[in-house]
Amino acid sequence: MDKILIVDDEESIRFSFKMTLADEGYDVMGAGDYNSALQLISKAEPDLIITDIFLGRLTGIDFLKEIRKRELVCPVIMMTGIPDIKTSREAVQFGAFDYIPKPINRETLLRIVSHGLRHKELLDNKHRLERENLRVRKNMEAIFRSLNDGVITVDNDLCVVEANDAVKEICGRTAGEIIGNRFKGCGSSCGGACVNALKKILKTRKAMDEIQVECRRPGKPGQVVRLTGSPLRIDENKVSGAVLVIRNVTQLATLERELEERQQFHRIIGKGRRMQEIFGLLENISDTDSTALITGETGTGKELIAHAIHHNSPRKNRPFIKVNCSALSENLLESELFGHVRGAFTGAVKDKKGRFEMADRGTIFLDEIGDISPLIQLKLLRVLQEREFERVGDASTIKVDVRVIAATHRNLKEMTRLGEFREDLYYRIKVVDIPIPPLRERREDIPILVDHFSAMFNKRFHKTIDGVSNEFMNALMNYSWPGNIRELEHAVEHGFVLCQEKIILYDHLPVEIRNYFKEEKPGRPGIQDMGREDIVRALARTGWNKSKAARLLGMGRRTIYRKIEEFKITPPEGSKNL
Repeated sequence: MDKILIVDDEESIRFSFKMTLADEGYDVMGAGDYNSALQLISKAEPDLIITDIFLGRLTGIDFLKEIRKRELVCPVIMMTGIPDIKTSREAVQFGAFDYIPKPINRETLLRIVSHGLRHKELLDNKHRLERENLRVRKNMEAIFRSLNDGVITVDNDLCVVEANDAVKEICGRTAGEIIGNRFKGCGSSCGGACVNALKKILKTRKAMDEIQVECRRPGKPGQVVRLTGSPLRIDENKVSGAVLVIRNVTQLATLERELEERQQFHRIIGKGRRMQEIFGLLENISDTDSTALITGETGTGKELIAHAIHHNSPRKNRPFIKVNCSALSENLLESELFGHVRGAFTGAVKDKKGRFEMADRGTIFLDEIGDISPLIQLKLLRVLQEREFERVGDASTIKVDVRVIAATHRNLKEMTRLGEFREDLYYRIKVVDIPIPPLRERREDIPILVDHFSAMFNKRFHKTIDGVSNEFMNALMNYSWPGNIRELEHAVEHGFVLCQEKIILYDHLPVEIRNYFKEEKPGRPGIQDMGREDIVRALARTGWNKSKAARLLGMGRRTIYRKIEEFKITPPEGSKNL
């Protein structure tokens, strides 16, 4: 019920107003003078006050001043039997809602009361919204200050309007230093990515996709940040500025880099235990000059291992010379390794440097060393022992500083037992033994190798193939791989050549792999039998794109949605839910 206070020294007027308004359902109070009115508003705040201007010694204007002093949200209607321009001006000046002359009939009274109470309702709503806005603003300011992400807002001239405390930690500049000034990033050493991002947002008036950049500010040269931003819109067509969010992801980037390094050493890919052990061994021997023997089946990547050792050693800026020992006869191999002088044999029309001489201060890689003859074995032994040799047809000794890395697919230990390979040479080259497992013994690496080859062939063939089907992958996982990684690479390439869609299918496998399974496709789980891990693995491989994952699994879009709901699968934080 609305409360109305009537203030007038004439009791008849107070009584008349009270009866009229009470009949309309209002709660009416009356006061005959200034002090009585003050006592009433001290006990109960009215919703509307109607007061006479003349209240004896003090006036209604004085009462109006006191109401404003107490900050009461209450419309005041001034009435007088002697209208006067000066008093009406004063009434309006001090905030009176209305100023009316006496006498006041019933219709006028009810009309001005209705208008006054409606104004009171509007005032209450206004103050409520102001309080709510103030509360929200204070909450937003608290959130703004507590964010670990740096937040900067600028106007259309790139002048900083707001910045939070996190900006100092990331950019090295306090909010006070940049607010009110044109944003210039972190200073002269900054790459300007933040500034360029804000300029692009202001120019295009479009939100910016997240980008990751290296923030080279003084004291934090390796800092990595992710930037997102959007325009600040007044309406659909007008922009007042832009906001940029700067997230420090240095630790995450470091972890990602370490993870990538654990899955790849130089150009060698592998995440399984066997390959991790090899990566650790390569790290340990790269800084030494010890001779190494790499053993493994054809196609396992022995040459990549040799390259990795060289390129992670102090000799990385020196020559890396490769010799395929099985491709040459004894005479030609001797000349190739040690060189010759003119006239040393038929066809030797000029002097020629050998591979050892060319590799001086660098590394020589002797591939398929198990195929060399006893004579070459003897000459190699001398080079390894004395670090010297003579060219074919020359008596002059040439000294070299060469690291020797050898490789073979043959069992040299068994060859030494049978007398086919010199035992002393075997132990000379086998200072460090690096056995490379065949692909069938490191099947856990097949998916990441397939991803690596897929990215390579997408680029080479200018295609956008999303990946391989489960049947294709199951075949790769169950095949015996006599040709190892080289054969796997060729199998993926074969699929890329034949595939005209977005997914490489089982039928795109090379015929020898399909024949291996005797026309019987490797068992893929039926759609009804697929477990949570199958769905999650497919979603992860397709960047959480449900349509692509459904094609990869050979199911419909509705089915994968049902499976996702059934297994309560949610995408990881930061991924797009497509």
